[in-house]
Amino acid sequence: MKIFELAFFFLASLLVVLGGFFTVASRNPIRGAMGLLSAIVGIAGLYLMLAAEFLAAIQILVYAGAVVVLFLFVIMLLGPSATSGRDTRSALPRYLGAGVLLAASVGALVLVFSASAGPRALSAAPTGMGTVEGFGRELFTQAVVPFEIAGVLLLIAVVGAVAVARGKQVDPTLAPAPGDDDKQGSDAARAVLTTHTKDVHS
Repeated sequence: MKIFELAFFFLASLLVVLGGFFTVASRNPIRGAMGLLSAIVGIAGLYLMLAAEFLAAIQILVYAGAVVVLFLFVIMLLGPSATSGRDTRSALPRYLGAGVLLAASVGALVLVFSASAGPRALSAAPTGMGTVEGFGRELFTQAVVPFEIAGVLLLIAVVGAVAVARGKQVDPTLAPAPGDDDKQGSDAARAVLTTHTKDVHS
């Protein structure tokens, strides 16, 4: 069982690291969104290992099922114009920088783990941690103020999106009725013809 948990941990961690790398390094927005999806799935797997099944489900439903899908819709609506400006510079410096950063991160982790005093007994998790009950109690007691602030920000975002989507409304009383342009054009042509006829007779 320990081997399975260790393998699952490394698999989830690999998904998070590689997904994040492809998200920031890929020039194709579709591949970047797929990398973000992989990172989100890996984070959900880490939540499962921490016995936080509710947070893992929320991670999949909200982020993978809503945010990434929204990104894909925006990318598809933008079309080829979103990727028309291609970067002609070489990608080698970026990959070298990412490799150096990854090596430094791994080295820092190795130093931290090697400097520790050995394995220590971990304290037991609080009762209800990761469950819906514990999450709701923590959300509406300790984190109620950030929760309300997030709700206000979402409301402002919805109002702004509706205002932008509506745009400028045309007053129907000022708009010309159907057929008015044709009527005005025929009246003007009739007036010109009448004036020309009078000039000929005179």
